[in-house]
Amino acid sequence: MPLLEPKPEVLRPGAARTPSPDRVPDVRATGTPEPLRGELTALLGPEKVLWTVSDLVKYASDASPYRFVPQVVVVPQDIDDISAILSYAHGKGREVVFRAAGTSLNGQAQGEDILVDVRHHWAGIEVLDDGARARIRPGTTVMRANATLARYGRLLGPDPASAIACTIGGVVANNASGMTAGTTRNSYRTVASLTFVLPSGTVVDTADPAADELLAHAEPQLCEGLLALKSEIEADAELTARIRAKYEIKNTNGYRLDAFLDGSTPVQILRGLMVGSEGTFGFISEVVFDTLPLDRKVSSALLFFPSLTAAAAAVPRFNEAGAIAVELMDGNTLRASVSVQGVPADWAELPKETAALLVEFRAPDEPGQEAYERAAAAVVEGLDLVAPVASVTNEFTREAKVISGYWKARKAFVTAVGGSRPSGTTLITEDFAVPPSLLADACEALLQLQAEHGFDAAVAGHAAHGNLHFLLAFDAAKPSDVDRYAAFMDDFCRLTVERFDGSLKAEHATGRNIAPFLELEWGPKATELMWRTKQVIDPDGVLAPRIVLDRDPKAHLRGLKTIPEVELIADPCIECGFCEPTCPSHDLTTSPRQRIVLRREMMRQPDGSPVETGLLDAYGYDAVDTCAGDSTCKLACPVGIDTGAMMKDFRHQRHSPREERIAALTARNFKAVEASARLAVAAADKIGDRLLETVTGLARKAVRPDLVPEWLPEIPGAAPRKLPRTSRVGASAVYYPACVNRIFGGPDGHRGPSLPQAVVAVSARAGKPVWIPGDVAGTCCSTIWHSKGYDEGNAVMANRIVEAAWGWTAGGKLPLVVDASSCTLGIAHEVVPYLTEDNRELHRELTVVDSLVWAADELLPELTILRKTGSAVLHPTCSMQHLGDVKQLRTVAEACAEEVVVPDDAGCCAFAGDRGMLHKELTASATAKEAAEVNAREYDAYLSANRMCEIGMDRATGRAYHSVLMELERATRP
Repeated sequence: MPLLEPKPEVLRPGAARTPSPDRVPDVRATGTPEPLRGELTALLGPEKVLWTVSDLVKYASDASPYRFVPQVVVVPQDIDDISAILSYAHGKGREVVFRAAGTSLNGQAQGEDILVDVRHHWAGIEVLDDGARARIRPGTTVMRANATLARYGRLLGPDPASAIACTIGGVVANNASGMTAGTTRNSYRTVASLTFVLPSGTVVDTADPAADELLAHAEPQLCEGLLALKSEIEADAELTARIRAKYEIKNTNGYRLDAFLDGSTPVQILRGLMVGSEGTFGFISEVVFDTLPLDRKVSSALLFFPSLTAAAAAVPRFNEAGAIAVELMDGNTLRASVSVQGVPADWAELPKETAALLVEFRAPDEPGQEAYERAAAAVVEGLDLVAPVASVTNEFTREAKVISGYWKARKAFVTAVGGSRPSGTTLITEDFAVPPSLLADACEALLQLQAEHGFDAAVAGHAAHGNLHFLLAFDAAKPSDVDRYAAFMDDFCRLTVERFDGSLKAEHATGRNIAPFLELEWGPKATELMWRTKQVIDPDGVLAPRIVLDRDPKAHLRGLKTIPEVELIADPCIECGFCEPTCPSHDLTTSPRQRIVLRREMMRQPDGSPVETGLLDAYGYDAVDTCAGDSTCKLACPVGIDTGAMMKDFRHQRHSPREERIAALTARNFKAVEASARLAVAAADKIGDRLLETVTGLARKAVRPDLVPEWLPEIPGAAPRKLPRTSRVGASAVYYPACVNRIFGGPDGHRGPSLPQAVVAVSARAGKPVWIPGDVAGTCCSTIWHSKGYDEGNAVMANRIVEAAWGWTAGGKLPLVVDASSCTLGIAHEVVPYLTEDNRELHRELTVVDSLVWAADELLPELTILRKTGSAVLHPTCSMQHLGDVKQLRTVAEACAEEVVVPDDAGCCAFAGDRGMLHKELTASATAKEAAEVNAREYDAYLSANRMCEIGMDRATGRAYHSVLMELERATRP
């Protein structure tokens, strides 16, 4: 064992705990039992079988209120693996559930036996017919697909609020729709073809002209059964009419029986049935969508009404005016949204009865936009709107930033309201639809029913389509709360069906939540046809039992998860999964959601249980060590949960007093440390990479991998010993070269000026000279200590840099320009909690400017571009995302290159200072997709604005990245 290996017990929850009724039992502490583990390992290979208790627990939760611990998790890479898994399940009498993003709200991504992760190896998009169609793999997020399609002026029809995280496979399997899809733009209407694997292992490509012939040969009984059901349905005029009527409004409850009416052959019927089948009929391996035009002329308004029913009553008028979206938010939703960044703080003061409509019109051109705006104005003129707080304008706008803020608030409905629920309560998201003409009555009846059962729910929804969502919070550990929820559900379902003839699930799919109420909505005849359809397609019941069809009237009460309190920073988490695609480690170890899920399971356990011990043993590496600490999870989370900060705190807790003292000593003597580091880098050029890799490798084994960086061949040579000479007299700004740029030089083979030389040169050319203080050596932005959780060292350096910066800038009279985005973030924001009160006052007087902003806003307007490179690819860093500087990166790059590309898969490189040298596997995983996209073609320049991130991308791509400011210097050099 390494000398300074941390003890897992340090992170054992210390609070007194009462074991939860739904805790993982001790018998599961050893993970997947034999022979299941051994047989699947032999079948698929050890890298595709996840079997530890930590693996099983982190996959047990999703965005729903349910929790089921699988027996094993498998990670297939191709259709052959899928077929092998299904064949194994058939032979052994086992059950299989497919899981992609885990953003489903009704438990359909959870299994109790074999859970199949179909996200990790199943991403990709191919644009067809100049964007008119797109072939998309099931693990691709909606946002990622739309990013590619936007270049062609196209987008997908389905637009769920979880587009940042939900994947195409789940969207199609649930027939998810969203804000604008309604009944005409959803998956059922816009999927051109599917490729899927049936429970038997048969692969069907519905676009293949020979598909029916091949299917008839492979599955004759299946084909006969489907055609027999079709004939039976078509022979029943009353049933046929009922089926057609049910899909006049949004409906995802049960199977798409209209597939039997719309399809004339078994393959065509299957194509329809697969949409909305929730993984119970097969695995969708590829989808070809018919895409839709991306109308870029947008006008939106957030209109406030005195009541929910008043808002609902206005919806038909906007529908008639041609609005593409009319979104409803009640007072509880609006007030909870203040936790979302950018939402006006005074919304917290809105009266409870207030409601709002987010109305949007989209047009392809200016005349169309003007026509819509005239129609909208005519509607607004006849409404009795209110303005209860100062921020309310009740006006239509074209301003993209304002519109984006409206949608951010609306899309955060589940997470914002869920985040504000009482601690320890479980969140239920319900989803129903009524004919739009009955929406106002439905709102009034819903509010009355909630009051009768003691719920103060939040309501929002796609009002244009008669589709409402509401959230309920209760304590799943209390039988009385569960009984109250059960009674409410009985009354709610009867109300929706019997009074409004509505859909119990409009777009979230049946799942475990509504399966017991399927017959209530559809009646016995149609429900029995659904059971028979399942029998025809999956006669052995291998796929996803109890998810759509369940005869247990209390099935929706089984598996409800408790939500034990965890660290304050993470406690609001509702496990929605929005954070996962942005997380650098989500394909390697754990995601932010899974880090919280694992922590919650520790809190469910009695102190010292075998399960808790097993989770703690894995948590150190899986959660703490391999967290990049970049906090991009905070940006993706609608309520700003910063799991990275929690992991940094855990790192701090694992430090011994001796480690903290050494870290603080390093901070106090950083001038000597900096000089030694530069000399070591300079000496490395003479020693050779192989020897250094060996030496550092041995040191890592002896001391601790998370303390000793590994030497990487991509590490550049040393920076010049001296910084450029500058003058304080006449300086427009103080220039602070980050310590990484004082230690490391540019890419190997770079013959131009160093980064500090380039910044000084371009600033002078623009008539805005900068001054480098003579005593910058020994100072740092403090991120080195902050990222590792060394609080004492962090405080030492944080206070030193602020005191120095205040002096350099003459008390804040000059801006402080910083040449590494992570260091800008550190000095501008991250140092603040560690400052003394006096230094917080000094900090408030500072203006910290990232070099990208300095170049784009201050220098470019004064510079003459003399030469441009042909093409440039950019790597926006996570710090730029936090600072909002990505736009400036592109602006400077576009001044220097004829073509500028930001990869669709660009994300945090996870090099994170030196974390990429401590855990190189983390950077390899985090950059894999971006590197593949970058290396798909040649570029003339590879640009970023953070030296360590550039080294990380050098390693990932084999290309030489450098600062965009060095490129700007070259472009303007006389």
